[in-house]
Amino acid sequence: MTLKKARRRIAIIGGGPSGLFIYKKLIRSKKRYDIDIFEKTETLGAGMPYSKQGANREHITNVSGNEIPELVTTIQEWMKTVPESRLSKYSIDPTKFNKYHVLPRLLFGDYLSDQFQLLKAEADKKGIKTNIHYNSQVSNITDYPTQEKVLIEIEGSEPQEFDAVVISTGHKWPARHEGKIEGYFDSPYPPSKLELKLNHTVAIKGASLTAIDAIRTLARQNGRFYCDEQNKLVYESDKQSSRFKIMMHSRNGLLPAIRFHLEEPQVTGKSLLTDEEIIKKRKENNGFLPLDYVFEKNFKEGFRDGHPEIYRKIKNLTMEEFVKMAMDMREGKPPFELFREEYNEALKSIEQRESIYWKEMLAELSFLLNYPAKYFSAEDMMRLDTVLKPLIATVIAFVPQSSCDELFALHEAGKLDIISVGHGGETIPQKSGGIVYKYTGEDGKTYRKTFRTFVDCSGQKAFSFEEFPFKGLLMKKSVSEAHQRFQSQEVGFKMLKEGDERIVRNAIGDYFLKVPGVAINDCFQIVNEYGAPNDRVYIMAVPYIGGHNPDYSGLDFCEQASQFIAEKIDETSL
Repeated sequence: MTLKKARRRIAIIGGGPSGLFIYKKLIRSKKRYDIDIFEKTETLGAGMPYSKQGANREHITNVSGNEIPELVTTIQEWMKTVPESRLSKYSIDPTKFNKYHVLPRLLFGDYLSDQFQLLKAEADKKGIKTNIHYNSQVSNITDYPTQEKVLIEIEGSEPQEFDAVVISTGHKWPARHEGKIEGYFDSPYPPSKLELKLNHTVAIKGASLTAIDAIRTLARQNGRFYCDEQNKLVYESDKQSSRFKIMMHSRNGLLPAIRFHLEEPQVTGKSLLTDEEIIKKRKENNGFLPLDYVFEKNFKEGFRDGHPEIYRKIKNLTMEEFVKMAMDMREGKPPFELFREEYNEALKSIEQRESIYWKEMLAELSFLLNYPAKYFSAEDMMRLDTVLKPLIATVIAFVPQSSCDELFALHEAGKLDIISVGHGGETIPQKSGGIVYKYTGEDGKTYRKTFRTFVDCSGQKAFSFEEFPFKGLLMKKSVSEAHQRFQSQEVGFKMLKEGDERIVRNAIGDYFLKVPGVAINDCFQIVNEYGAPNDRVYIMAVPYIGGHNPDYSGLDFCEQASQFIAEKIDETSL
């Protein structure tokens, strides 16, 4: 008699958007698995960004319905099922809603949660067993190679064994000074903590979407927005907050770019370099994939046919020259004047349904760089960090128009401004509360300014290898530190000699640059110190793979990474 083999048990750690997309891929696989989902909150789908942990009613998405990767139902279809009482809380008229509209983040979280339940129903119909563990914080993961099992420990429960684990724990905002220094906030999340009545200037570090989240909350607590007789949005502070103001601090003193019409609303893997191309270029370059090749192939070449006038302008530019040209277009003007110009340009793009093509291509390049980044040399990884990423971070924020309107209203009311602090800006926590912001101004002078309230809005930080949370994988050396080899050993030697703590040398004399997080391969498997991939442990938690996955690409990343992981799980399932 032949015994029926038990299905493989797959655990998904984290039930936010990443967990949602990997669950979708696994239940739609040709193979069948038993799936356990461990979620630390009481809700699936929303994760931090789209729940009360990351949003209040005033916060909105920076993606529209047509930019969301496929789930079960589209936003438009789902909106027809939402009770009017729920929509009225957000002043949404369902008859006027279309796929090009952005949504309140909490409402979008409801959409993602409903999609999870629809996927669960789909799995049930297929006979796929799904165990959902709410309020379950996974405290440790340990891999047992000889048994081909992974042990998961959950706070307050017995450990459980699985055949494979996908770590999709999402964002994390550790408190380093918050709670110890009065008026100091390590992040604006959860935003409820910023519901403060203030009568002084608040310092914000950063000028990203994270900063805009904080601004929207703080503004509402200390005043109100309303439309004047010309239907222009105006801000008025409360009497008890007459001295309330927000001062943003950014490296370049620039505000982020604004949402425009996208010709290709969903960045997909279709433009990824093929495995054959990567192998060929690495063979030609001593194992490295040149960043300049990726920039040429996945950015500049994209203009050749559809936009030859742009191609002629940039075809002979190096990456550094292109970035300088793009930044020069933005610098030299007062920040809010430039912001207004870009606002009008974006509005025209939306009205005429015409993309601002070079910005769209830059967004796609940002996404595409993730896949081959682990094959860059240390020199190219440093160029990516210092040259290209600052431009990408500024240009592809895609600030929604309603957020822009509020920033303009605050600025015109004298309640919001931005200052450039360069790369040397430093925040010094004060035991008495608040901070001293130390920086060198554009005039070359050193400034030290005191603020009673400070919010770090520099965004999700990539964690170091040592900060990886699952110590069982660290102790058994199942994971290894992410690093990039130097193409020029002389450069590595020089940086090590100068005391750069990121530089290490191996037993045979090669020099490496340590980058954040753990090492992964193309299928998001963890790899050990010998480079051997692990068929049981996969990770798509971006804070812990920031070295080999240098861009935070939102739902597009969730869709693409989950595809690679699900295909590999299928391949390794006998």
